[in-house]
Amino acid sequence: MSRIGNKIVVLPAGVEVKQNGSDITVKGPKGELTRTFSKDIEMKIEGNEVTFTRPDDSKEMKTIHGTTRANFNNMVVGVSEGFQKALELIGVGYRAQLQGSKLVLNVGYSHPVEIEAPEGITIEVPANTSVIVKGISKETVGELAANIRGVRPPEPYKGKGIRYVGEFVRRKEGKTGK
Repeated sequence: MSRIGNKIVVLPAGVEVKQNGSDITVKGPKGELTRTFSKDIEMKIEGNEVTFTRPDDSKEMKTIHGTTRANFNNMVVGVSEGFQKALELIGVGYRAQLQGSKLVLNVGYSHPVEIEAPEGITIEVPANTSVIVKGISKETVGELAANIRGVRPPEPYKGKGIRYVGEFVRRKEGKTGK
């Protein structure tokens, strides 16, 4: 039994849902998101509550049921509150700058690394060693944050690199090992 799929999604004030076949559009104060879901999962809108039901209890339907509900809930949260991921740069000389919508990272390479923000995503640099990625789509915010982290992932010996705020990096001993 899918416990996530059976939960009711409560729509906050100011959020509208439109269904056109298997395409669902969620519109809120921060923007609008559209996504195509499986035709097998049935969506019912009653007032400000949305429920999802599956036709049978096969393994595929159970997985699609929970995933559909979670993706829809992320759309609702995104257009009402938004998502953000915070990253920090740790290392001597590591810094980040914002040039227009481009993020320029100096992280120990012979050249600066430039990352372009996709449409609908904003990048903020409150300090030269911290980066905040904001947007309404949880998927694209997480993907861009992972791409920024992938430029220089944290290494286990000195802990230098780009990491999420609050991420624990397991440290190793050096060659001496004593």
